[in-house]
Amino acid sequence: MARTADPDTHARRRAQLVDAVFRIVRRDGIEHVSVRAVAAEAGLSMGSLRHYFSTQAELLAFSLAEVERRLRERLAGLRPTGEARADLEQVLRQLLPLTPDTRTEHEIWLAFVGRVIADPALRSLNARVYDQTRDLIHRHLRRLGGPDPDLATEQTYALVDGLVLHYGLRPEQWPPDRLAAVLSYHLDTL
Repeated sequence: MARTADPDTHARRRAQLVDAVFRIVRRDGIEHVSVRAVAAEAGLSMGSLRHYFSTQAELLAFSLAEVERRLRERLAGLRPTGEARADLEQVLRQLLPLTPDTRTEHEIWLAFVGRVIADPALRSLNARVYDQTRDLIHRHLRRLGGPDPDLATEQTYALVDGLVLHYGLRPEQWPPDRLAAVLSYHLDTL
C-alpha cells in the first residue's frame, strides 16, 4: 500500500528547506543556492529534497513566495486604529526591515532582485507583490486625504523602497530607529 504524506510534515519540511535557502543566501549569496547546497544545509539527501522541489528554479520561487507570505501574514495581523495616519504608518512599518525577521526577509528580497529581472516566474511574483503593495498604500493614502493620492503613493512607495535599499547597502548607518524616523517624518509632510 502506498504511503500518503502527512500535510503537516510536508509543510514543516518545506519550511525547513526555505530556511536553509535563507541561510545560504545570507551567508554565501544567492549564486550559491543549488539543490545540492540546500539539501546539505538542511541535512537531507538530494533525493529527499526533490520530493518537495524538483528544480532549483522551483525552490527559489517558493522561497521568494515565502517572503511574500510572511508579509501578508503580518499585514493581516494588524489591527486598525481608526486614524488614517496611524494605520498607514502601521502598514508601512511592515514594509521596512525593523525587526530581526523583517531584516532577514529584506536581505533575501534584495538578493533576489537580479534574479527577478531574468526569471519570468520570479518577475511575475515580484510584479504581483509590487501591485498589491502599491494598491494597499494607495488605499491608505486616499483615506489620509491630500491633494494627489496617486502621486503621494508613488512618492511613499519610492521612499520605502529607497529605505530598504539603503538598509541593504549600509545597515550600520540605517538602524531601525532611523528608518522609522525617516518614515514618520515623511508621513508628517504629507
